[in-house]
Amino acid sequence: MKKHLNTLYVTTQNAYLHKEGQSVAVNVEKETRLRVPVHTLDGIVCFGAVSMSPFLMHHCAESNVAVSFLSQYGKFLARIQGPVSGNVLLRREQYRVADQAEAAAAIARNMLMGKLANARAVLRRAQRDHADKGGFQTLEKSQSRLTQYLQRLERLMPIDELRGNEGEAAASYFAAFPQLITAKEEAFVFSGRNRRPPTDPVNALLSFSYTLLVHDCRSALEGVGLDPCVGYLHTDRPGRPSLALDLMEEFRAVMADRLVLSLINRRQIQPKDFNDSAGGAVSMSDSARKTLLTAWQKRKQEEITHPYLGEKCKVGLLPHLQAQLLARHLRGDLEAYPPFIWK
Repeated sequence: MKKHLNTLYVTTQNAYLHKEGQSVAVNVEKETRLRVPVHTLDGIVCFGAVSMSPFLMHHCAESNVAVSFLSQYGKFLARIQGPVSGNVLLRREQYRVADQAEAAAAIARNMLMGKLANARAVLRRAQRDHADKGGFQTLEKSQSRLTQYLQRLERLMPIDELRGNEGEAAASYFAAFPQLITAKEEAFVFSGRNRRPPTDPVNALLSFSYTLLVHDCRSALEGVGLDPCVGYLHTDRPGRPSLALDLMEEFRAVMADRLVLSLINRRQIQPKDFNDSAGGAVSMSDSARKTLLTAWQKRKQEEITHPYLGEKCKVGLLPHLQAQLLARHLRGDLEAYPPFIWK
């Protein structure tokens, strides 16, 4: 098992990170605001105008602490890591499976089964918890469609057909998403998924949380020795962490979407926490990012029972456990990849 460690998120603009002994020091306007021992970290994520000394980069690489640089909006820019670890035979098998249409489709199908089952579970919980707030028919219709798409996945199909199935299922899920938002603020009206850049507060929150999730999934895959850029559901593209995007599909609804809905419905994030930019883009304020990051880290510390392993674990460990299960399948220790299905 890989021990779940913390991730340091730096959102303060013009912050400077450097090495102090065996610690990461964060300076803002030449004043040290924070010191964190490197051995307690699993990763560092820097948003916007955040810089880092070469000595700290070297120390993080030696200590297997991944460093990611993102734009202020949460768009991935670059990543620094030390020498690749892991069994070369595992990666060779990963590449071989990626070139075998049927074997790749089988893994992609199981990941999609996890995604659709978890999306349906989120809709069911919302219907149970907020039945008195209306939208019952919309939720019921979307659940029914997700069930139909899940039934289709009982048979093995070509990867292109899987992708089409996933697109239709996602459309059905997001059609019901407005019913999950109980805070009736005009700013939080959701009319559909949009990105690059997001054009409303809900999509800004979703995109930011998905960025955090793909970072964690990428780290988990690298931790077990898999190549995060060679996936099965998402096509290969230069600079795209396709396997990390595959893995995160199982966690979108239960880790990211539920967190965003909770922050909105509990009014922990307000309409004033967003800024309109040129071209119609909507960005989050520093305070909104900090609120989401704090809630994200708190959520990762919660404990659940893993449905396949039957063991209690922290939510933040789930990507690491699923990455291990995928590695075991590729090595031949498991007949099929068991997706994470939230209960």
